[in-house]
Amino acid sequence: MGYHENIKCIDACLKCAAICNHCASSCLKERNVKMMARCIQLDMECAAISNTTAQLLSLGSTRAEEFCHLCADICFECAEECGLHDNQHCKECAECCRQCAEECMQMA
Repeated sequence: MGYHENIKCIDACLKCAAICNHCASSCLKERNVKMMARCIQLDMECAAISNTTAQLLSLGSTRAEEFCHLCADICFECAEECGLHDNQHCKECAECCRQCAEECMQMA
């Protein structure tokens, strides 16, 4: 399977990567950045794995299923962390990560 068969998951992964990058950047502007350290770390990890997963899915890689599983795990973890914070960018990120995780789980 390649790009056309995986488009829904690819789109979810690319959106997740963009929102996670936005969340990490926004967290760096929060008053208490140290309190946001775990959120920032998970945002960056989630963005990285989401981008990689989208790329492998579009290539039709034989490893795509493994990456989808890992991506879903990291997305769920990021969503959980972002859900602990009461700001708009974290709420948006948590929702997007959950959606990406769900799409990836359907592929895994």
